[in-house]
Amino acid sequence: MKPIEGRKRVVIEGINPQVDCGRYPAKRILGDIVTVTAAVFGDGHDHVSGRLLYRHSSAKDWQSMPLSPLTNDLWSASYTVDALGDWLYTLEAWVDHFDTWSADLQKRLAAQPGQPGVSSSAESQDIPLALRSGALLLEQAAGRAKGPDSKRLADEAARLLELANAKSETYDNPLTDEILALVAQYPDLTLATRYSQDLHLWVDRERARYSTWYELFPRSTSPDPARHGTFADVQALLPTIAAMGFDVLYMPPIHPIGKAFRKGPNNSVTSTETDPGSPWAIGAKEGGHKSILAELGTLKDFDALVAATREHGMELALDIAFQCSPDHPWVAEHPDWFNIRPDGSIQYAENPPKKYQDIYPLNFESPDWRGLWEALRDVFTHWIKRDVKIFRVDNPHTKAIPFWEWCIGEIHKKYPDVIFLAEAFTRPHVMYSLAKAGFSQSYTYFTWRNRKDELREYFEEITKPPVTDFFHPNLWPNTPDILHATLQNGGRPAFMQRLILAATLGANYGMYGPAYELGENLPAKPGSEEYLNSEKYEIRHWDRSASTSLAPLITKVNQIRRTNPALQSDGSLHFHNVDNSNILCYSKWSGDNQILVAINLDPTQEQAGWIDLDLKELAIPHNETFDIEDLLTGTHYQWHDRSNYVALRPDVMPAHIFRLLRRPIVETAQTP
Repeated sequence: MKPIEGRKRVVIEGINPQVDCGRYPAKRILGDIVTVTAAVFGDGHDHVSGRLLYRHSSAKDWQSMPLSPLTNDLWSASYTVDALGDWLYTLEAWVDHFDTWSADLQKRLAAQPGQPGVSSSAESQDIPLALRSGALLLEQAAGRAKGPDSKRLADEAARLLELANAKSETYDNPLTDEILALVAQYPDLTLATRYSQDLHLWVDRERARYSTWYELFPRSTSPDPARHGTFADVQALLPTIAAMGFDVLYMPPIHPIGKAFRKGPNNSVTSTETDPGSPWAIGAKEGGHKSILAELGTLKDFDALVAATREHGMELALDIAFQCSPDHPWVAEHPDWFNIRPDGSIQYAENPPKKYQDIYPLNFESPDWRGLWEALRDVFTHWIKRDVKIFRVDNPHTKAIPFWEWCIGEIHKKYPDVIFLAEAFTRPHVMYSLAKAGFSQSYTYFTWRNRKDELREYFEEITKPPVTDFFHPNLWPNTPDILHATLQNGGRPAFMQRLILAATLGANYGMYGPAYELGENLPAKPGSEEYLNSEKYEIRHWDRSASTSLAPLITKVNQIRRTNPALQSDGSLHFHNVDNSNILCYSKWSGDNQILVAINLDPTQEQAGWIDLDLKELAIPHNETFDIEDLLTGTHYQWHDRSNYVALRPDVMPAHIFRLLRRPIVETAQTP
């Protein structure tokens, strides 16, 4: 097929970042420097030049940065994103006739008879003719330039003609760096190739990249075990939670709970009048997803909690679970939003042979799907207007992915600072598709990655491009739904171990707080990941003052995160080899801040080994002695070169979190 314009000779391909050929936006954080790379080339020996075009979607005019050559036809340019929301970027490139002429002229000048290494009988380079060609290109550039630049270029063209007419025996280089730079400002774009599409980049606020979550059930926060917890009780706990170093307080659904088929303790299918039911069985005669369970308080109480949370340097995150109890108002008002069985009844949730009769899933193939989509979007906007800017979304993989792309896109048009966390313990392609569709963060498989090899393999996948161009992992060692066998069997050392792994491997991490602090590890039954006496089905009273609480260690680890920028992003994660399969070692860096973690993955036995440090990654010269500080204990050690020894007792402390220092402190040096 003959192109409309066949004289555009430059090819642009392999642009990065780019997600699924531009189908979805890449993601970055406010203030990031975005580096765009691509292969840019043409035929023959003509030089090419190009530029990166970029703008925020709200701006009309493009800004540009010139492309710089890397190697082997690869080019790059960078720009800084200084506003939240949607950005666009693309590339434009062209055959640079002036740069080609300039390079050829240098070769001609170097080959003049009489030049070093050139014989007097060498063939003439016809430099006057070359100068006339250059003058013509400068005249054309003068026509594209404006004001004083145009005159300067025209004068330079005239000067080249004068030199050509002088017909000297030898010529010096008539071009200066200033002239070359001036010509580059006015390229000939008549036959420029522009990449076939404008690519999108979504810019989130910093909380999307770095956050520390604490989950609690507000109904279990009362200091009186005989009383239902309230928002005021949660507010009273804010100083304690903030002092532990958390910046996101997350509450499961706070809405009225249905009575039909209400679950009893330990997921029993029978309940009594005093059983509170599951918060995820949303909806009663009092209201649905925009209403509050009366026992928790009023909207005024909720607003006070949101404000108080911010006063303590945290944000409140709400759980959004798009499912309904049989008592939800939508069941009567919009029965076509649900699956209707042949007998006319509404299909409840099932995972045969298990039945969840207290929950009706929504039908995303409803004839009124438009009305359903709009109602669900309005749930988010209702709480956003009450100053909630973070949402943990329950089981988004059981809802239509096109809905999420539309819904999150609609919300972000008006509220680009809203963050969505996907609770998507699902298949990899589905998990990644939800992130591409707009979710800011996602739960991961971290809970089920416990061996050294599987931890390393998994985190090398999720902390490097292309995955990091759209995916921000959020690591949870436990949730109200998941008590992994590692915690069930490993005791306190396992809780310490998984805390440190989550907090240092990931810039985003969270915990189901009270249960984790107090080492809750009894399963509902052997082989189950459900908790015995699960808080999902009953009100619990937690003794946060218990001497066995992990709160002091949690506080220390979170303080380390806050004071070390290296732990506030994931892209620099690098693993170092250890000669013990039970010891994992990895580093992170940001500027001059370098963190090195060595952790014993065995909760039962002391493990020791030699770490083989990648000195190049750490920017440490070979045969150098350097100081490291264990931030968990404040102890300094001197290490030398690449091979260094560690021994870790899980019952005392399963890990070192080292900060690398450049100057050895000899007087405090010890051997770990």
